Amino acid sequence: MQQSPRAASRSTVGRPTVGTADAGTSAAVHESAVTGGETGPGAIRPVIGDSWDRLRRLGLDPERGRNAQRLSTAEVEHRRQATQLAEVLPVLRATLLAPSSSTPLILAIADAEGHVLWHEGERGLRRTAENIGFDSGARWVEDEVGTNGIGTTLRTGRPMQVHSTEHYLRSHHGWTCVASPVHDPRTGRLAGVVNLSGPARTMAPYLLQLAVTAARLAEAELRARQLEGLHQLRTVAAPLLARLGEPALVVDQAGWTAATVGLPPVPRLRLPAQGWGATAVHWLPSLGECVVEPIADGWLIRPRTGSAGEAVEQTAGARIRLDLSAPDRPELHVSGSVGSWSHTLSPRHAELLLLLALHREGRSAAQLAEALFGDPGRTVTIRAEVSRLRRYLGGLLDHRPYRLTRSAEVTVSGPADPYDLLPGAVSPWVRELRAALLAGTHRLPTAAGPAAATAPAVGVPGIPAQSLGPEPITGTPLGLPLSSALSIPTACR
Repeated sequence: MQQSPRAASRSTVGRPTVGTADAGTSAAVHESAVTGGETGPGAIRPVIGDSWDRLRRLGLDPERGRNAQRLSTAEVEHRRQATQLAEVLPVLRATLLAPSSSTPLILAIADAEGHVLWHEGERGLRRTAENIGFDSGARWVEDEVGTNGIGTTLRTGRPMQVHSTEHYLRSHHGWTCVASPVHDPRTGRLAGVVNLSGPARTMAPYLLQLAVTAARLAEAELRARQLEGLHQLRTVAAPLLARLGEPALVVDQAGWTAATVGLPPVPRLRLPAQGWGATAVHWLPSLGECVVEPIADGWLIRPRTGSAGEAVEQTAGARIRLDLSAPDRPELHVSGSVGSWSHTLSPRHAELLLLLALHREGRSAAQLAEALFGDPGRTVTIRAEVSRLRRYLGGLLDHRPYRLTRSAEVTVSGPADPYDLLPGAVSPWVRELRAALLAGTHRLPTAAGPAAATAPAVGVPGIPAQSLGPEPITGTPLGLPLSSALSIPTACR
């Protein structure tokens, strides 16, 4: 199905990325692309083209890939027991391996590092897959076996279909893979990937949506188990809270609230990513300084102020670091005189905060909607996302316009490879930024210092030349079109 230009430009984080047999990349286009040749506009889906460009620059051989260490049988079993995916395996089998299905399929379930832990399906097809190294214990990531359903889903964080010649390795061109990520509902972190693979000529177009549905069912099962754990923690905590006589709450190991007394209900607290450490007093967003004590499988938290309304949100001298160095795990780190904390971000929140970090003077809701979705009318969605961000950023996030508070120092830690910057984002401004970083015409904001002071002025795609100061940039890298989504703060020049 053809999309309008506007619809195609919208962010599709969390949506399936689909290719069809009719629209699949031809072998000639693949050969030209992986050898550094020219391809026509629209010949390759952007997400596939980005993957191929990245792998070509890494020097991955499209004929053989890279020899990788395989897990031993004992290590596979150990990881099976350690991962939560073992708990939802019956749901996945029942959904994806229906006995009545006439389509030959392999169900592969990989952990968050790309190791294939379960590899099930029709025996003859599994033997064929073993010929390309696709079986239990294999590490099916892009850097080792090229563009593929599991590896590309891990890198982008989105459901993916990789059809036939969209695979980087020539030996995989007879296959089509559909995959969807499974997230741990307690932490929001990636738990693994559900993948269906089969002969390219027989794969049905509905299988991608089936994989997505199975992943959502698995997450629902994990959520049900989490709720049962919260109920058990609440049962233990209720008598203790009744005796305290002061505001307090009990949360599980991930910060989800099991019970509270004398405080407004908060669904989840953002706990320090590095753990509590040895001290008993910690500063928490929305609560201020708190006394923290272990209880059963969670924590008893008592605000020292005695009331949630007296919680302090101190912004002066705060340091905000957006850590995008790990493609699959964007994180926000905040530190200041009242303490420090970290939070794992959703892909959309990471993209939104990157925009605000690059545009310190602020953006309106319409401008943010245009940048993220290609539609300035989606302001309701933007306001909802900003409201969620404010739950843990508090006074660090200003409005009218939306911006990170001027008193805070804001830095961004990017990945070594620019193509790993928010790999799941397909917004035009993010793709332009990756190209500019690769070309060396732009750098991400870092802490002020001698290097920043002596760095030359740089340009950013999408910015009128006159806004860049005394040394204007007269073009954009790689011939990219201008847009109004992005500009560069003075501190980053």
